[in-house]
Amino acid sequence: MTVYNLYKLLKEELKNGSNDLVTRQSGQIIRERIERDIIKEKDGSVVALDFSKIGIIDYSCADEIVAKLVSRLLGGEYGDKYITLVGLNENQKENIEVALERKNLAIMAEMRNEKKILLGSLNNYLKETLHLILKKGKISAKDLSEIMKLEANTSGTRLLNLYKKKLVKRGDEMVNGGKVWMYEKI
Repeated sequence: MTVYNLYKLLKEELKNGSNDLVTRQSGQIIRERIERDIIKEKDGSVVALDFSKIGIIDYSCADEIVAKLVSRLLGGEYGDKYITLVGLNENQKENIEVALERKNLAIMAEMRNEKKILLGSLNNYLKETLHLILKKGKISAKDLSEIMKLEANTSGTRLLNLYKKKLVKRGDEMVNGGKVWMYEKI
């Protein structure tokens, strides 16, 4: 996992004394810097945006940085990468969540107390599946079918949808002499 210290980026890009992420214009400058860096990461990389030294983030900045990054990530603009948020406080969480919900997006995050959470919009059956993956670490469609008593195609579709939303990673593993897709937490 590569950690992008947002406080450091804020100092380098905006050169002011603030530790707050406010205004759409500031958010655009920070997002463009993140985009220049994330494109250089290798496929399969997880990029963590570290909010621990940031004060507040207003809605417009949360929309400009987080919601647009997630939207573009899902659109394939950065290749096969993953983004997560770390070091969030409650106020930051709230504004980021509103920005994501308004665009029907979701992202994994870790609060300052190290509690892992999902921010944004995700339907209940995908949330349930994601929580199982977080608990188990990784899972196959066959495992999911057995645990949740689902048809094989249903469990496969759920896992694929979580992967397409960049909420879990996917890789193949050899199981009983054959390749199987395994889905794992970020």
